[in-house]
Amino acid sequence: MRKHVKGNVSWVGYLDWELETFHGDDYSIFHGSSQNAYLIEEEKTILVDTVWTPHHYDFIQNLKSEIDLKKIDAIIVNHGEADHSGALPALLAEIPGTPIYCTAMAVKSLEGQYGKQGWNFHVVKTGDELDIGNGKKLQFVEMRMLHWPDSMAEFMTGDNILFSMDAFGQHYATSELFADLAEQDVLWHEALKYFVNILNPFAALIPRKLDEIAKLNLPIEMIAPSHGAIWREKPFKIIEKYAEWAKAYQEDQVTVVYDTMWNGTKAIAHAIEAEIKKQSPSTVVKVFHIAKSDKNEVMTEVFKSKAIAVGSPTAINDILASVTAWISFAKSLKFKNKKAAAFGCYGWSGEGVAVLQKELKEAGFDVVDENVKSLWNPGEEDFAKVPELVKALLA
Repeated sequence: MRKHVKGNVSWVGYLDWELETFHGDDYSIFHGSSQNAYLIEEEKTILVDTVWTPHHYDFIQNLKSEIDLKKIDAIIVNHGEADHSGALPALLAEIPGTPIYCTAMAVKSLEGQYGKQGWNFHVVKTGDELDIGNGKKLQFVEMRMLHWPDSMAEFMTGDNILFSMDAFGQHYATSELFADLAEQDVLWHEALKYFVNILNPFAALIPRKLDEIAKLNLPIEMIAPSHGAIWREKPFKIIEKYAEWAKAYQEDQVTVVYDTMWNGTKAIAHAIEAEIKKQSPSTVVKVFHIAKSDKNEVMTEVFKSKAIAVGSPTAINDILASVTAWISFAKSLKFKNKKAAAFGCYGWSGEGVAVLQKELKEAGFDVVDENVKSLWNPGEEDFAKVPELVKALLA
């Protein structure tokens, strides 16, 4: 069933209420998601994106119930990732030869995934336009590395809609369609989580891209992303948030993350939390047991933090595998302007804290020298080191 967006534009995507993970199992989904596709019916009929392969039958049957597929004059592929392009092979089997407008990199992506099938590609770049009739055009804007090399967006004149692709989206299913009708706390948390876990690695590119879009002087009245709710009231609010988040964002927060074998490292983690509140009562402190916490949610809290403390016992001259994996993921997100401290227990060799400090430095954190390294279970002399560690983190 189509949902009206604005003017002659309809949403024809798929609400995926049951989705639990994304990018394999690398991204957790707690509020569903949507694969947004849009149908523009001016003098020309344009389909903007499709949906993921598992939902291609429902998607095409829905389109058939709304229009004669042969009336589709062109398909826009903003991004070749399978959650947006998965229905293309089945759709083009119904309407072969339909022009596909996309970037040159998207041609490589689509042919790499689906083979060279002789599809009718029309390569576009920033500044190119597609006349869709009734005095309206689609103006293309490349969005390279936000978050794939093939990414692009387009602005629809007249109705002043920016089809923004993955930028400004959320993994959030809402039957209300529009952001102003969604549950606001959930909406903004999911928007931030999406930015942190998918777009933050490319944060350095975002201010330049936002400046480029601003120089185009597009009178944006609505932002229609490829996932989640559509921004129709004060759409520039999410753009302003991206500009803020992209500049080494932090709040007055410290996040403590750890794994533990026999609860000694856990005891240090909670001692650090208590000391932070003692030294700085206004600072928000959050503590996570890495092996029992969702990594994407934890990374969202790390993004908000000005500092973190990471703990692991020494295990086979190293740190626990759960902590190694967590730091590896942190490296990929490329956090900036955040301090870090290390702590942990050991029984024999005691390399864990040094390993943590090295890994945290490689992940881009400003690692303080102060640490807590406890032989066996922590005692008074170990807890006595906590205030200096906290003081260094808060400095």
